[in-house]
Amino acid sequence: MSFRSPKLLKSANGQPCVLCGATGSTVAAHANSVALGKGTGIKAPDFYTAFVCGHHHSLIDGREGRLSKEEKQELWMSAYLKTVALWFDSHIVVVK
Repeated sequence: MSFRSPKLLKSANGQPCVLCGATGSTVAAHANSVALGKGTGIKAPDFYTAFVCGHHHSLIDGREGRLSKEEKQELWMSAYLKTVALWFDSHIVVVK
C-alpha cells in the first residue's frame, strides 16, 4: 500500500513554486519514477512530491517542452530536495 496524505498534498496550496517562486498555481507533483513507486495508474507515495507551479509540473510530466527523460528527472529531483527543506523550514513536517 502506498502512503497517502491529503493534508500533505493540500499544504502545497499558497506556497511558491520551489523552482521559480511563482504563486497561485502551485501543486504537489508526484515523482514519475518506477524506483519511487510510480506504476501504470499508480502514483508514487505522497512523500515523493515537489511543490511546483503549473508550468514546471507540465515540464516535469512532459506535457510541455521537449525535455529528455533525464532532464525531467533532474528537474523533479531539484524541486523535491527544495520541497523537503521547505516542509521542515515551514513546519509542514515536524519531527516529534
